Amino acid sequence: MFKDKKVLVTGGTGMVGRELVQLLLNKGAKVRVVSLDEPVSFFKDVEFIKKDLMVYQNCLDVCNKMDYVFHVCGIKSSASMPKIKPLNYFIPMIVFNTNMMEAAYKSGVKWYMYTSSVGVYHPAEVFQEDDVWKTFPSDNDKLPGWAKRMGELQAEGYKIQYGWENISIVRPANIYGNWDDFDLDTAQVIPSLIRKGEEAGKGGTMSVWGDGSPIRDFIHARDIARGMIFVVENKIIKPVNLGSGSGVKISDLISIISEKFNCKVEYDITKPNGDLKRVMDINRIKSYGFELSVGIKDGINEAIDWYMDNKQNLDYRYNPFK
Repeated sequence: MFKDKKVLVTGGTGMVGRELVQLLLNKGAKVRVVSLDEPVSFFKDVEFIKKDLMVYQNCLDVCNKMDYVFHVCGIKSSASMPKIKPLNYFIPMIVFNTNMMEAAYKSGVKWYMYTSSVGVYHPAEVFQEDDVWKTFPSDNDKLPGWAKRMGELQAEGYKIQYGWENISIVRPANIYGNWDDFDLDTAQVIPSLIRKGEEAGKGGTMSVWGDGSPIRDFIHARDIARGMIFVVENKIIKPVNLGSGSGVKISDLISIISEKFNCKVEYDITKPNGDLKRVMDINRIKSYGFELSVGIKDGINEAIDWYMDNKQNLDYRYNPFK
């Protein structure tokens, strides 16, 4: 399907983007990457373009003559940052999501893949795709959640107004892997714990919030990239969750990481746990035949090894929260 086809990946220098680009290259695609990050140690067979996708003309330029567009670029941060600086997330996401989908439509691309988020869901133990529009995003994730929902609504608009429905939508769970953000000010759960474990070191103690009992859904970036390609190859137009479907206790993550660094753990039970359980229902994507390839322990150990090998070179990431 992708052999010799022109494929655009926005955000292709990020954690998911790099995995996606490699898989597309393996399939024989001619890949163009657009990003605001510098292409540090990037793929030699990729056309790299540095452009700001908040400018509509730039979106038209990068979509020109493309067969497929994977819109992966986004703004990653810790859970606290969108509460403190919500517009730093909301405004760019609304603008470049809207620009890119419109530019792809105007450019006549064959298929468009939109990256939504677990943040579109209201708090619940299990997230099911069809429940999104029955509720509102969590107050803790309100602006990011609505920014992602607007992209999903825009996709629906093209179907209604123009009959263009060649759009796939994926809603990833908590993503981790190589090329993650390990800055403690902005990092999410797994990279933050890896950084704390590394700083504690052999025989030291890593301090973590809560008692470790909450259950969260994590998925490796490589499986997200595989899922993105899968929904396009199978022309799936219903939104699909991409996660483990079972979740893992935070204490289990901590055990994997502390074992790797040979450090001790101290739980700060004065700090909040958050919701007890938040897990994706992945029956829809599984019904099409998709299965994960990276287990949580193997994935975390790989991410740790990658971090230890590359931690001196992690100043490349564009981050609007800085």
